[in-house]
Amino acid sequence: MLKKENKEVDSSRVNDVLIVSKKVLNLVYVLLFILGSYAVIKLVKELNVIPFLKSVLKIVSPLFIGLLIAWLFDPIVTKLSQKGIKRSFGTVIVYAIFLFILFIILSSIIPMLSEQVNDFVSSLPSIFDTIKGWVEGVFDNLGHIENFDANAMKNEFFKEINVFAANLTQSLPAMVVDFVTALFSGIGNLLVGLIIGFYFLVSFDNVHAIMDFVPNRIQRDTKYLLDATNSSLRSFVKGALIDSTLVFVVSSLGFALVGLKAPILFGLFCGLTNVIPFAGPYIGGVPAVIVGLSQGIPTGLLTFVVIFVIQFIEGNFFQPLIMSKTTKLHPVTIMLGLLFFGHFFGIIGMLISTPIMAVLKLVFLFFEDKYNLLDFNARQQTEKE
Repeated sequence: MLKKENKEVDSSRVNDVLIVSKKVLNLVYVLLFILGSYAVIKLVKELNVIPFLKSVLKIVSPLFIGLLIAWLFDPIVTKLSQKGIKRSFGTVIVYAIFLFILFIILSSIIPMLSEQVNDFVSSLPSIFDTIKGWVEGVFDNLGHIENFDANAMKNEFFKEINVFAANLTQSLPAMVVDFVTALFSGIGNLLVGLIIGFYFLVSFDNVHAIMDFVPNRIQRDTKYLLDATNSSLRSFVKGALIDSTLVFVVSSLGFALVGLKAPILFGLFCGLTNVIPFAGPYIGGVPAVIVGLSQGIPTGLLTFVVIFVIQFIEGNFFQPLIMSKTTKLHPVTIMLGLLFFGHFFGIIGMLISTPIMAVLKLVFLFFEDKYNLLDFNARQQTEKE
C-alpha cells in the first residue's frame, strides 16, 4: 500500500514538474520570438534592406499587378469554363466587361474630379488666410495670460510658416515634375500589369501544377494552408473593396450636400483610407473637416456630422455585414501591424498590414495546431471545462 501511495505521489509530482516545465518552455519560445524579431528589424535597418526591397518591388510592380488581377478574376473565368466556355474566350469576356466598366467610371469621375481639384487649388489662398485668422485669434486670446509672451510666440510661429512656404515655393516645380513622372510611370505600370494579368488569367488554372514540385509528404498540408490563405485573403479583398466603395459614394454625396469644396476628392480620400483599421477614418476625415471649417463654421460642423454618421453606420452595419470579421484579429495585433508596416512602408504599408497579419496568424495557428508549439489547444480546452 505504501509503495502504491508513493508511486501515486511521485507521478503527481512528475506531472506538476512537466506542466511547469512546459510553461517555462512556452515563455522561452515567446522570448526567443521577440528577440528574433528585434534582431531581424535591427539587421534590416543596418543593411538598408528596405530601400533595396522598395526598388525591387517598384521594378516588378507590373508583375504583381497582373498577378493580383488574375487572382481576383480567376473565380469568374473558372465558372465560365465550367459552363463550357473556353478559358481564353472567358478571359476575353471578363476583361472586356472590366475595361468597359473602368472606362465608364473614369470618364464620369475624372472630369468632375479635375474641375473640383482646380476649384480647390484656386481657393487655397483664402483657406490659408482663414486659418491664419484663427491662429491670430487664438494667440490674441492667450495674450491675457500672465507671464506668457503670446506676441513673441505668434511671431515665431508665423516666421516658421513663412520659411515653410518659401521652401515649398522653391521646391514646387520639382514636386510637380516628380508627381507627373510618378503619374505616367504608374499608368505605364498599370497598362503593362493589365497585359500580364491577361496572360496570367488565361493559364491561371495551371497554377495547381506548382504542387508537383512540392515533396509528397508535405503536399497535403501545403495545399490546405494555401487554400485557407487564399480564401481568407479573397474574403478580405472583396469586403474591403465593397466597403471602401460604399464609403466613397456616401461620403461624396454627403460632402456635396453640405457644400464642401471638392466633395469627390475628399470622398475618394475617405474611401481609400477607410481600408486602414482604426486610424483610417481620422486620416481621411480630418482634412475634410479642416477645409469645411475654413469655408465657415456651419460647413465644418456639418462635414464633421457627415463623417461621424458615415463612420457610425459603416462600423456598426457595413463592416460587420460585408467583412464578416474575416481577419479575426485582436485589435492589439492590428495596431502592432499598422505601426510596423507603417514605419517601414508608409501609407502603403498601413493599407496592406491587416491582410498580411491575418495570413501570418493563419500560418502560425496551422503550425500550432499541427505541432502544438505553445499548447494553445490545451489551454482553450481547459478554459472551456
